[in-house]
Amino acid sequence: MTTKFLRNAFAIALAAGSLQAMAQFTQAPLPYASDALEPNIDKTTMEIHYGRHHKAYIDNLNKAVAGKPEEKLTPDALVKGITKETAPAVRNNGGGHWNHTFFWSIMGPGKGGAPKGALADAITKDFGSLDEFKKKFKEAGTTRFGSGWAWLIVKDKKLVVTSTPNQDNPLMPVADVQGAPILGVDVWEHAYYLKYQNKRPDYLDAFWNVVNWDKVAELYAAAMK
Repeated sequence: MTTKFLRNAFAIALAAGSLQAMAQFTQAPLPYASDALEPNIDKTTMEIHYGRHHKAYIDNLNKAVAGKPEEKLTPDALVKGITKETAPAVRNNGGGHWNHTFFWSIMGPGKGGAPKGALADAITKDFGSLDEFKKKFKEAGTTRFGSGWAWLIVKDKKLVVTSTPNQDNPLMPVADVQGAPILGVDVWEHAYYLKYQNKRPDYLDAFWNVVNWDKVAELYAAAMK
């Protein structure tokens, strides 16, 4: 065994150990199979979106916070502390990680339909009807120029539709409208272009077929406490 071999082996082990120590933020398993949301969201898009795009946000976030106080924060605490002075790599990748983790959680196979109970009552109260809410939400997603997200949030005990650019979200102090997200949809082209091409409105229409209203209702109840 040569000195050169030992030196290279040590360097590889050291690098692996550093990466392991650096991996504060991790990717939770997708809560359903990659083809489970077909035909509304296709398998290939899900595999690329979750396996490449989301993973890249996490990898880049871990690099950006390595050795800094932010690496010890939870994803929630991280995004809630983002200001205009926050490094772009932390803001963009931290938001990207939080947003995508949230996005996977509010969808599911065999979902769709309509909300029930307190959430349904609140939607009627604050928007007039479920159809009017969907219209406003779709408008927020369709008119978000470039890349970003559309959101349904709880703000001051009321439901509000808003949108954010890039990977910002309403938990961030930099958001134009702040509140607790209970529903969100990714309108970056990587979320829909393979299936819907430039037809973002069609993607937003299909989104309703996979919304997990039980999860949204759970988030609503928590936000109203």
